[in-house]
Amino acid sequence: MLKRLELSGFKSFAKKTALDLSHKVTAVVGPNGSGKSNIAEGIRFVLGEQSIKSLRGKLGADLIFKGSKTHGAMGRASVSIVFDNTKRMFGKSRVGEGNINLDFDEIIISREVYGDGENRYLINGSQVRLKDILEILAPLNIGSSGHHIISQGEADKILNSSITERREMIEDALGLRTYQYKIFESERKLEKTNVHIKEAESLRRELAPHITFLKKQVEKIERALSMREELKTLYIEYFSREEHRLKEEKRALEREGGVERELSKIDETLVELKRELSLTPEDAASEESARRAEEALLGIRAKKDELGRKIGRLEGMIELEEERSKELALQGGSSAASVEFSEVESLGEKLLSLASTALSKGDTAFFKEALREIADSIQSFLAGKRGETAAQMERRGGMGIAKLKESRESLNKELSDILYKEKELARELESSRRSLEESKENFRDKERTFFELSSKRSDISARVGMFRMREEKFRAEEEDFKRERKEAEVLVGVDEKDYRHIGIPTGGAPQEERRRAIERIKVRLEDAGIGSGEDVIKEYEATSARDQFLASELEDLKKSKDSLTSLIEELRKKLGEEFKEGVSKINSQFSEFFKLMFGGGTAGLSLAKREKRHYSAGDEEEEKLFNGEEKEFEEGIDIHISLPQKKIRDLNMLSGGERALTSIALLFAISQVNPPPFLVLDETDAALDEANSRKYGDMLETLSKFSSLIVITHNRETMSRANVLYGITMGADSVSKILSVKFDEATTYAKQ
Repeated sequence: MLKRLELSGFKSFAKKTALDLSHKVTAVVGPNGSGKSNIAEGIRFVLGEQSIKSLRGKLGADLIFKGSKTHGAMGRASVSIVFDNTKRMFGKSRVGEGNINLDFDEIIISREVYGDGENRYLINGSQVRLKDILEILAPLNIGSSGHHIISQGEADKILNSSITERREMIEDALGLRTYQYKIFESERKLEKTNVHIKEAESLRRELAPHITFLKKQVEKIERALSMREELKTLYIEYFSREEHRLKEEKRALEREGGVERELSKIDETLVELKRELSLTPEDAASEESARRAEEALLGIRAKKDELGRKIGRLEGMIELEEERSKELALQGGSSAASVEFSEVESLGEKLLSLASTALSKGDTAFFKEALREIADSIQSFLAGKRGETAAQMERRGGMGIAKLKESRESLNKELSDILYKEKELARELESSRRSLEESKENFRDKERTFFELSSKRSDISARVGMFRMREEKFRAEEEDFKRERKEAEVLVGVDEKDYRHIGIPTGGAPQEERRRAIERIKVRLEDAGIGSGEDVIKEYEATSARDQFLASELEDLKKSKDSLTSLIEELRKKLGEEFKEGVSKINSQFSEFFKLMFGGGTAGLSLAKREKRHYSAGDEEEEKLFNGEEKEFEEGIDIHISLPQKKIRDLNMLSGGERALTSIALLFAISQVNPPPFLVLDETDAALDEANSRKYGDMLETLSKFSSLIVITHNRETMSRANVLYGITMGADSVSKILSVKFDEATTYAKQ
């Protein structure tokens, strides 16, 4: 499944270097210091190793090629590892905080580090998080514990680890880290859920006293609302009856309202009669006839004189124009052309505008331009007038005479109409004189009527006084009714539609009693001191709804908490079961590999539980300090061994070579039980003699059936088991290069 490794700018690999790792066993050989181990460290790096110290550096920048005499320093280091995904072992996608597409035939995982220490992780060129890479690799038994990459000097790392660290390494190797991730995520969610539960409970505790206070206020408001409903009922009946009474009174007043109109008419008639009677019949007739006759005749005569004058002027102008036309005809059009005033006026306005603009600008160039335009306008006007012909002037003069004659005809017609009207007015004056005698008789009739109406007016005037008193009282009652309606609308929201649709009640208490009942309830409402209460009720409803929401949310959170707790317990149970099963399988393989390496003996793993110490072993003073505290325990894995023909059962009693063989046996056993896609072995065979090297080689061939092996070695036996051999060399330029190395050349390197 592993295809190749690409390095660029990483440590001694300044140039881009690619290694084909698709074979079962790939051996990497070369002299010490050539950069062989940088390949193993490159794999560690790209798979997310966070300890720069384990990569033989102090800072991230230490992993970047520093430069040499012949090669410049690099700005970044990049390592990519390529997996074959044609069988979709990685799946197609992962959904976390982002959606990572894994539907490719090749999955390329890359890591870049820059001079400032910044790291970038990529999958097929798309930037991702380290967490995403670890989660993608976990199901493939490639985890953060690094059990699949064993570097020089770390072969016995699993022996030196604590029981807890061993457990983590074995969980990682068994592909159980997925459960750990799920447990971690569930615990994180559970922690957040507990925080939310506390927040919800705290909010409910804060709301409780406020809800109690609001509830008491709402009870008071409800009592006030009950009084308002009672008041509203009283108002409706009261207003219905009162409006009916006022309407009846208004209709009665409207029926009696004619007496005022009758009195008004009599007064108007008496005033007119008094005015007429104040004049003698002769004076009245003379005054009327003189006024009409004199005014009309004076106006007509004045207009007639005015028209005569106008007609005279027109006739003089006609004669003058006719004489001028004759003179022009005799001269043959040699006299200067006359100019219409409108044309002169238009030219003048244009010249004034140009001059005004030039003065306002105050610019010499603009002033010259304006003068030039004025000169052109005058020249054009004169040239146009000089060009008029005699025929044009004669035609213009003829048109003027025709207009004058037309005006004269119009005035003559108007004069004829005025003369006719003058005759009509003369006849009218004559008629007025005849009516003088008739007016004398009419005067005596009016005098009799005046005395009769004066007597009638006295009776009607008394009736009018009574009517006005009733009308004044009605207006006051109507104003009181309007004021009460506005007050009722403010207090209880009663308006016209509330009482007009009901019928007029019959019987019952008098209106005055209803009025007193209304006043009593109004006083009680005023003493309560509570307004409409809408804001308080809304606040109470909103606060109660908030409390109910929090209660519902709290219930959901507790269900979620129970669900997460059950999930965590189930995951831990499953993890424990699969872990025990995996340890059992590892024990079987571990025993076989151990016997193979040592020619006998026994070896195995067991679950262990130990007290977690906060003090150094044997330090009695520190032990006393922690003696009163509750003890903590840690669970993990113990390793038990028994060498053949020796009474050694403790790991600490093993020699260096024995520790290396034990570690190799255990690591190979772990790898064979749940094979990772590849294993990197960095000079783990360095301490083996020839016999053990052959056993080591046999184990390599067994492991290569399940995982791709990348072996960095000096051992000839190990080289002989490889399918492909890469030689690493380094020249004076301090740059590692890959060479094609034959087996006899590899043997030479191995002897160095």
